[in-house]
Amino acid sequence: MNVYDFDKTIYYGDSTADFYLFCLKRHKKILTLAPSILGAFLKFYVFKKGTKTDFKEKMYRFLTYCDTEKDVNDFWKEYIGNIKPFYLEQKKDDDVIISASPEFLLKPVCKRLKIKNLMASKVDMHSGKYSGVNCHGKEKVKRFYEAFPDGKIDNFYSDSYSDSPLAEIAEKAFMVDGDKVEGWIFFK
Repeated sequence: MNVYDFDKTIYYGDSTADFYLFCLKRHKKILTLAPSILGAFLKFYVFKKGTKTDFKEKMYRFLTYCDTEKDVNDFWKEYIGNIKPFYLEQKKDDDVIISASPEFLLKPVCKRLKIKNLMASKVDMHSGKYSGVNCHGKEKVKRFYEAFPDGKIDNFYSDSYSDSPLAEIAEKAFMVDGDKVEGWIFFK
């Protein structure tokens, strides 16, 4: 089976950032959260305090101002064209998408693409609260083996070395940069 990261791997850009901006255009009240989102960003990325899950929960509070189900469906009507051609050309029935993006955001696009296997961060679409931890790094391997205890990854694709834990258990791994797909470079 082939396993793919989503953002910047099979999707041009970051779907969560794109969805945030999409919602911001529709729901101007989200701007009132800008100071707390900036504070959370600085706390995690600059001062290295807290967890990525803590930061993302603060950011996802924007969902409280959204009609999330409608917004997600409308978003994918507009952004489905951001799925990369290389993926569409090699897509298989047993593909697995493993992403840190919220499951509620990726589930509709996976359904449209007929992707049956999705593992992503469990985020409440109304409150922005996580149930569990952010699906990132080693957590992706844990989730993969929970879903496929005897699973074997033939080919793994990602845009980031933060996904090295998955690359290490794959037969072959590939780094995706825009439309360029190259063999993964393993660092010792």
